[in-house]
Amino acid sequence: MAGAKNHDYHILPPSIWPMFGSLSALVMAFGGIMWMHPDALPAGGGWVFLIGLAGVLFTMFSWWSDVIHEARAGDHTPVVQLHLRYGMILFIASEVMFFVGWFWAFFDFSLFPSQLAPIEGLFPSKGIEVMNAFELPLLNTLILLCSGTTVTWAHHALIHGDREGLKKGLWCTIILGLLFSSIQAYEYAHAPFPFGGSPYSSAFYMATGFHGFHVLVGTIFLIVNLVRSYQGDFTPRQHFGFEAAAWYWHFVDVVWLFLFVAIYVWGGWGAPVHGG
Repeated sequence: MAGAKNHDYHILPPSIWPMFGSLSALVMAFGGIMWMHPDALPAGGGWVFLIGLAGVLFTMFSWWSDVIHEARAGDHTPVVQLHLRYGMILFIASEVMFFVGWFWAFFDFSLFPSQLAPIEGLFPSKGIEVMNAFELPLLNTLILLCSGTTVTWAHHALIHGDREGLKKGLWCTIILGLLFSSIQAYEYAHAPFPFGGSPYSSAFYMATGFHGFHVLVGTIFLIVNLVRSYQGDFTPRQHFGFEAAAWYWHFVDVVWLFLFVAIYVWGGWGAPVHGG
């Protein structure tokens, strides 16, 4: 029969989202450049940036909605699911390299402080009080470790057809993720050193701040999966959307363990502790 499907692949129909997303990202980039250089470029860069950002977010929402509709329509065959997993693995690998850059900068500053003339060969810089690693940072570490346990509980419940366990595990993980973000916001608000001004503070805020952003993204990812679980989208044999969220959350957990040990514990070793 002409046009009959005789393969396991999913041939995508034409979509506007790649072009729309690319143009939105271009607008956002131009807006960001205009915003950061108000003296040399026309005013209004902030609005241009926000318009581009809105376009990018709309693209993400619409494109992923299409993917969900494809899954419901049965287009995600075992072969397609395998390739989606490959894509998620490569994405997480790129995120790993993103954090490698921040770790590299932190270790470069800390191991070779003599190359940084303004700080007199000291790291952290003279006069900086570091946070106590065994107060709020340790609490946040325990929270993330617990959240890794609850998302695993949700995954096992889904595999065994326990939809109530899936929902409870996701609820617990989301609450723990929001608690982590709240504690980190409190920690930043009461930090003894400002953003910038020294290599230590710049490296600290960039590394931990980007991790905090990833926690927020992961929390949104889990909230979407919670909504889908109430809609009955996942089955024990087909639940890549949940798997991707769980993988991403475990990645966030592991990165935080390295951040806690390298930046909070080792990075502040021997420096005066704030409030100590």
